[in-house]
Amino acid sequence: MEGLLLRLSGLDADAENAVRVIGFFDRLVAGRASLDMLVHRAGELAECPVGVQSPARGLLVGGPVPASAARRTLEDGTVVWLARQGKPLPLDEMVLERFSIAVALLLDHNRLPLPALGDPALVELVLSDSAGEAERSRALHLLGLRPDTLLRVLAVKGTPNGMSAALGSLHAVLVQTEKIPPQEGKVGVSPLLPAIEAPAAWRAARTAVRFAESSMVWAERLGSEMALASLPADEIAKLPDVLALDKLAPEPEMLTLLEALCHTGSARQAAAVIHRHHSTIQARLEHARATLGFPIDTPEGRFRLYLTLVLRRLRDNG
Repeated sequence: MEGLLLRLSGLDADAENAVRVIGFFDRLVAGRASLDMLVHRAGELAECPVGVQSPARGLLVGGPVPASAARRTLEDGTVVWLARQGKPLPLDEMVLERFSIAVALLLDHNRLPLPALGDPALVELVLSDSAGEAERSRALHLLGLRPDTLLRVLAVKGTPNGMSAALGSLHAVLVQTEKIPPQEGKVGVSPLLPAIEAPAAWRAARTAVRFAESSMVWAERLGSEMALASLPADEIAKLPDVLALDKLAPEPEMLTLLEALCHTGSARQAAAVIHRHHSTIQARLEHARATLGFPIDTPEGRFRLYLTLVLRRLRDNG
């Protein structure tokens, strides 16, 4: 502190602002702010990107250290940085110094134990929207993952295989390899994202599994269909086409036949998919057309049928 006061004496007109910087960080430390909050508030004060990186602690808040960033290295190797484009401002050094001191104090005070290595609670923490970057990066570290490790998250409605945690009616599985391990049940697959963005991957996987009938659905392959998932299930349930399809659902193989018709575009090929002669399904398709109230032997009709099948699935998997 004595060194800081000596420096303040030479700041002249900026001395008052420097004192404000000191008070700003002191209040955050006294209030036991989280590391995420400290980084957020420091960024607001500096009006430029700031962050904290500590490979030894498994911490990455604010992203990797930019090559051009001003930085301070703490005794344990933690790097605290500030990256301003263009010419540094007069108080940047003061902000970075007080930021570093505040980080050191918070890291010393907040040595909270995380769940045991391999504990599903770690996976749950990694996927939680409410967890901060500091908590998430530490949990990833204990799972043997780096924040920038690319991974997919699976939403499994069934029996999971791999690093997983039960979350509600689904199991979340973290996958680092391009090849997805076999899972039992319906599976939604997220896009490939850095591990620190796991909550976003989990949201995408949960949406994708709602489209699954009995197989694996990849979120990145759904395209504009993803927008349908925003429709409330109770609104979907009121749609006339969905209600008509509900009437057909109890009939053996009917939905499988209609799915096959949509995917093949041909009654003959649809019959082959369900291992029936095409002549035996004509009456069933005519019955389906009459119940649905629209033709299903045209591209437009098959599109409407496919859309209805998807909407019904989203309602039932909601």
